[in-house]
Amino acid sequence: MEQARQISLFITLIIWATLIGGIMYSHIVYFPPYLSHLPESNSLITGAYGLHDGNFWMLVHPLAILSTIVTLILNWKLTTRRKFILISFGIYALAIIATAIYFVPGLMAFADSTHSTTITKSEWFQRGQAWQRMSWIRGFFIYAGFFSLLVALTKDRN
Repeated sequence: MEQARQISLFITLIIWATLIGGIMYSHIVYFPPYLSHLPESNSLITGAYGLHDGNFWMLVHPLAILSTIVTLILNWKLTTRRKFILISFGIYALAIIATAIYFVPGLMAFADSTHSTTITKSEWFQRGQAWQRMSWIRGFFIYAGFFSLLVALTKDRN
């Protein structure tokens, strides 16, 4: 059973690290040019050669949720580990809720910016910058959840 606990935690850490890699890439490479020049910059996501990162996120989020739940179940009897895994799971749950309520609708509005006639370029710029700031905060919390999983790895394995 100890080996299954360890393996599940390692797998969860790898998946979370992949998630964080996607977050960092998006925030450093993708969002700055995309959200700084709406609606013209929509060409980055439209057309046959547009970037469509949805496949990545639709794969990594379910894997992160599933692996975290499995890790939590397998490590449930280890109270110190359980605490840190629960912290990570709680952070992730809040991040997913915020994503569904605020971040995805924001991205959908940005994607539809070429069809908007009532919002000026400067308003799109302000919205994009605010969205990015909030997303950096969300990313910070995901990092905190990852750190909590790393701490769980250092706790009793018996």
